[in-house]
Amino acid sequence: MRQISAATARRIALAAQGFAGRLPASAPTRRTVLGVVDKTQLLQIDSVSAVVRAHYAPVFSRIGEYDRSLLDDAVWSHSARKPRQFVEYWAHEAALLPVEDWPLMRWRMREFEFGRWSHARRVNERNPGLVDDVLGAVAEVGPAGAGAIEKYLERGNNGPKRSSWWDLSDTKIVCEQLFASGELSVDKRVAFTRQYDLTERVIPAHVRERHVDEADAIRELVTRSARALGIATEPDLRDYYRLKRIQTEPAIADLVDSGVLEPVTVSGWDKPAYLHTEARAPRKISGSALLCPFDPLIFCRPRTEQIFGFHFRIEIYTPEPKRVHGYYVFPFLLDGELVGRVDLRAERGTGRLLVPAAFTEDGHRTDRVASELADALRRMAKWLELDEIVIGERGDLAAMLAAKF
Repeated sequence: MRQISAATARRIALAAQGFAGRLPASAPTRRTVLGVVDKTQLLQIDSVSAVVRAHYAPVFSRIGEYDRSLLDDAVWSHSARKPRQFVEYWAHEAALLPVEDWPLMRWRMREFEFGRWSHARRVNERNPGLVDDVLGAVAEVGPAGAGAIEKYLERGNNGPKRSSWWDLSDTKIVCEQLFASGELSVDKRVAFTRQYDLTERVIPAHVRERHVDEADAIRELVTRSARALGIATEPDLRDYYRLKRIQTEPAIADLVDSGVLEPVTVSGWDKPAYLHTEARAPRKISGSALLCPFDPLIFCRPRTEQIFGFHFRIEIYTPEPKRVHGYYVFPFLLDGELVGRVDLRAERGTGRLLVPAAFTEDGHRTDRVASELADALRRMAKWLELDEIVIGERGDLAAMLAAKF
């Protein structure tokens, strides 16, 4: 079995994720944006908008400043000239994935017949006709949010409305159940709220009519994971689409037998690894990028620690006094290593990019890190149309970074 150094494995992983190329020489186009997702295979969606929505940031990290409407149009608009390229579904959590991959999730849709959580089944028992009512309403009114569907049905909670996002009405729960089971899809988002429509009006017929056995679908998903990761352990391959070990192990064995994956060992890794046979190992990785917490390069935290020696935990739900690095922290990638991290906030009302805290990793507190990070922050501020960058006082890099502005 071939042995690969940890440094080579890191470069393979970065190249697979799209960090080995140069930034586009001209303004990115729709094709450039599609090329990013061709590398990552999916983009995770998250509701936090402290800086920018999570699905936009990985594209920026790989190609620099781009018009976000290019991604919006590829996901949430459709025409004969520009067909929809991506669709929402539960892949690595809520995610955007290529429309053509939708049939690979049918096995999961069957598992989610009654939604992802038990409360959907309770709602069905309490309101046995609500599923048909919701489907009928969507068929009648077209793309609509759960609130609009609820009003159309003149239904809702019997008790007083509550404001907490997790206290959903029965109609919202059923909409999510039907989305999880594949009967509804997301036509578009308005103010980041899902606008549900019948799947037959969102997913093209030739895609809907493609049926893939679960074993074949899992093998395809593991192939996509392997291509996106370059080199990976079984847990890494499993995590990318949130699969189960009982699913991934047979798929990996098949892919090894067919020559798609090569078993290898990586120095310092505690588990066997698998190299995609098309993966590249560039001699060096150069350049810098700010990575949002949900970037596909780092959203598997054990893999991030294994490859980069970088311990990363999102602290959004940690009480502020107990946070170590901050609320919404972006790791900083420089020349193939994670050398620091910054807590970021986009204050759109005042046109400011706030940097409450900045930290370096051990052995990287240098003037060059501060200088490169300052340039990366300027690029981000320009992309987000923010006029000023304000550096706070927390973190060992804060003073050196502030001196760059």
